[in-house]
Amino acid sequence: MRMADRIREKLEQALAPTLVEVVDDSARHAGHAGHREAGETHFNIKVVSAAFAGQGRVARHRQVNALLAQEFADGLHALQLTLLAPGER
Repeated sequence: MRMADRIREKLEQALAPTLVEVVDDSARHAGHAGHREAGETHFNIKVVSAAFAGQGRVARHRQVNALLAQEFADGLHALQLTLLAPGER
């Protein structure tokens, strides 16, 4: 299974989001640390979920990073995260 699909599946199962966008941004990081020719090392992710209500930005990021611990162990290098509760911009 592709890394992007694994990420999407884990986020959907754990957070019951109303929106999940997972974009492989690895090509933009060619030559940077953690980049692999095969890609799937850098992702831009947007999630809107009621699970984030009442949480600060750091807590949201920690939650997503913990959910994706296995993906980091498997070669995921970096995430750009936009994590919102419904109604937030």
